[in-house]
Amino acid sequence: MTGYGQFCAVARAHEVLGGRWTLLVLREILCGASRFAEIRRGIPRISKTMLAERLAELVAIGAIERRDHGDGPEYRATEAGREAMPIVAALAVWGQRHLPRQAAAEDLDLDPVLVDMARRVRAAHLPAVPIVIRVELAGLPRRFLLLKGAESTACLINPGFPEPVAIRGRLDALVAWWRGDAGFAEARRQGLVLEGDRALVRAFPGWFDRYAFAAIHPAAIAAARSGEPVP
Repeated sequence: MTGYGQFCAVARAHEVLGGRWTLLVLREILCGASRFAEIRRGIPRISKTMLAERLAELVAIGAIERRDHGDGPEYRATEAGREAMPIVAALAVWGQRHLPRQAAAEDLDLDPVLVDMARRVRAAHLPAVPIVIRVELAGLPRRFLLLKGAESTACLINPGFPEPVAIRGRLDALVAWWRGDAGFAEARRQGLVLEGDRALVRAFPGWFDRYAFAAIHPAAIAAARSGEPVP
């Protein structure tokens, strides 16, 4: 691939990190995914071939390391890769502040939301025994969230635990709550439905620390609250 031909470090860094999917692959690894299938669960639209290529490129530039085991390779961020975390975070903050946040108009996948929810579980707030949340959103394949402290995970099938709570309704309403676009009550008015044990349904929002950047408000709202002009 032809490079930018520039001495500038912005251009040189963008050459290796700015390709399609690259920062999302790095994001998944920085968030704790280490196996090929785990990484792909968080980026379901990337092909296996493309993911393999992006992983190889990140290994080649020293952002991640590959460790081969009998059951397949494992990927970990190196010190150089971890130093890219502020870049990923800055993009997230900018996106939260300046991009439209209208989930109903967006082309969204369910799996990345559930993967992030599993990462953001408040283990101390969960019920004493493991439970599974059945996720049956309109027009989408059934999914499951296993809530089991540090072992919480998004699943394609129920791994064998009771399902006392079900999430139904609309994906955009779930995204609006998770991303911080709407409070939980507002998301329910938008079409998010929780069914099951009443005590568990009431407790559900407290089981999670929402999306890591949910507290970042759109620029217009942040400016209105501070009394400053919109940038």
